[in-house]
Amino acid sequence: MIVARILVFALLGLSVASFAMFALTADARYKRFGLVVLKWTVVAGLAFFAILIGSRLLGI
Repeated sequence: MIVARILVFALLGLSVASFAMFALTADARYKRFGLVVLKWTVVAGLAFFAILIGSRLLGI
């Protein structure tokens, strides 16, 4: 559980750093990278919570 939290916050931090680099340099590759990391972080978070809720419902 703690590993998942650390991973999510690390990925969110990477996304924020990428957007900050985009703001400083105006290089579009940082914005694209930040959006990709943010998208997959949200997808992974939703999958994690779906598994967590599913396991609680099934009583595993």
